[in-house]
Amino acid sequence: MTSEITLFVNPAAGRGRGAHAARPAAFALRAAGFTVHTVVGADADDALARARAAVAGGTGALIAVGGDGLAHLALQAVAGTRTPLGLVAVGTGNDLARALGLPVRDPAGAARLVADALKGARIRDVDLGLVGDRWFGTVLASGFDSRVNDRGNRMRWPTGRAKYDLAMLAELAAFRPVPYRITFDGGDVREIEATLVAVGNGSSYGGGMRICPGADPADGLFDVTIVGDCSRRTLLRVFPKVYRGTHVDHPVVGVHRAAEVRIAAADVSAYADGERLGRLPLTARCVPGAVRVVGP
Repeated sequence: MTSEITLFVNPAAGRGRGAHAARPAAFALRAAGFTVHTVVGADADDALARARAAVAGGTGALIAVGGDGLAHLALQAVAGTRTPLGLVAVGTGNDLARALGLPVRDPAGAARLVADALKGARIRDVDLGLVGDRWFGTVLASGFDSRVNDRGNRMRWPTGRAKYDLAMLAELAAFRPVPYRITFDGGDVREIEATLVAVGNGSSYGGGMRICPGADPADGLFDVTIVGDCSRRTLLRVFPKVYRGTHVDHPVVGVHRAAEVRIAAADVSAYADGERLGRLPLTARCVPGAVRVVGP
């Protein structure tokens, strides 16, 4: 493997942590003997074009320094190639790094782990989800949680997590279950009333909310968590359990496993890795071994 690698940086990640993290990460990689080229785009499209150019040019690895948004962008550049992906997770959520057992908010430590793994050829293939031409590594969410995201993205004040807390309260006030049509692996259409449907390649979203606690990104299948028709009171009791993953024990919650899931519902958005995909309907397919990742 070439010793020339690419640092893919989001300077705005984690309220500026991306820019600060790039320096110790680059220092640790250079100290380990790697030649480091840094890519910073003017916007998401420019950054992705630059990352894809680095991959096409034969970089030894693409190392994403940022949060799940940048990791999602990096997946679009490396999925389906032989270029390994490393993560220096310094964003707000960092759910992909958690799913892969990688350090969080320790840029120098994460970079040293990447360097050691590259030198020792500790690179493994993991699954990704695919919707159209968009890859995702963690969870595709729709329903109550995607409506919270929609509302939060429209709000100019407050900033940070407080914005989404307020958006959640507003959505609870307007909450109604949604009629879904869901198909697993090309089977019969299931018509259900649901609060949310989450398709998990990884186990968590939103910074450690274990919505699909049994999901394994190396088993070739999604875990699909469906929170059924329930009252606001039940939702308020069930939702906090998502941080421990014990919500799946509640009678209103069902879990299914499938390699392909088609989801349809009126006026519902879908988000994957925290990034907006667009309106339903959509079909998500689990692609085994779609990306090579650097790590333990």
